[in-house]
Amino acid sequence: MTLNQWDDNILILELLDEPDFSDDTDTLLTKLRGNDDAYCNVIIDLQNVGTLNSSNLGALIEIKKLLETKDKRMVICNISDSIWSTMLATGLDQVFEFIEDTTTALLLIGS
Repeated sequence: MTLNQWDDNILILELLDEPDFSDDTDTLLTKLRGNDDAYCNVIIDLQNVGTLNSSNLGALIEIKKLLETKDKRMVICNISDSIWSTMLATGLDQVFEFIEDTTTALLLIGS
């Protein structure tokens, strides 16, 4: 996992395929649950993820819900066509916020 604290307000999580995906999202969830100071806007970079399973989707939903309780945003970027198909098929394209790439996400979330 690459978990980069970009600044005080933005965290970038660069995820990998399983089993790393679950380990990495569990690490972030533990951090968020255990520390109110850990809350910041989160950019989820899926550039290195080929597929998502139901547990992965559940973790992303939980991260989003936790962040929303503190008025923070989660955006997902760098997704492949197969992941976009999964989002469309599950209706999660209406739940998550998607941005083309990390640079654009940093510009939009940082403003």
